[in-house]
Amino acid sequence: MSGIIELAILMVVIACFAFAPLGYFIYRYVAKNGEPFGNIEPHGDSESALLNVVGKLINKVKGLVLKK
Repeated sequence: MSGIIELAILMVVIACFAFAPLGYFIYRYVAKNGEPFGNIEPHGDSESALLNVVGKLINKVKGLVLKK
């Protein structure tokens, strides 16, 4: 019977280590009014070279399609 108890305790210890990163992430996510890891910019408001290039490419393709 003691083998089953030891196994159960070992499984609980392993589960604590396995889910500790998830618990830490949840703690940090709700720590500051639901903002993950502090104050960040909302998506779409920040300028990026990649977004500018992709936007220009899309506009060129639209221009070529509308000309034909």
